[in-house]
Amino acid sequence: QVTLVESGGGLVQAGDSLRLSCAASGRGFSSRTMGWFRQAPEKEREFVTSISASGLSTSDARFVQGRFSVSRDNSKNTLYLQMNSLKPEDTATYYCAASPRSVTATDVEDYASWGRGTQVTVSA
Repeated sequence: QVTLVESGGGLVQAGDSLRLSCAASGRGFSSRTMGWFRQAPEKEREFVTSISASGLSTSDARFVQGRFSVSRDNSKNTLYLQMNSLKPEDTATYYCAASPRSVTATDVEDYASWGRGTQVTVSA
């Protein structure tokens, strides 16, 4: 089982950038597909992006539109999400998660381990 802790959230203005991190402990990080999800108030948790265990393949939600970039450093057991050109509609709690499935896994149910989330607030 892998334990995940997100960091890097905060309050920014529209157009700004943020880099989220997800530190993993326990066994299995380097063999897991990793994903980022987000959940806005009164909305369902939604897929943002995922990256394969090797880091060679990624999958993005349509709304990412090239603004976000996922990466990982398996030597540091850390996952990253670089977010550029942030918009007010990106405001949400962002979660990292680990999945035994492939990088094409985009459903919440595909992911077995979750962090507690980090809040991102984008002001207009």
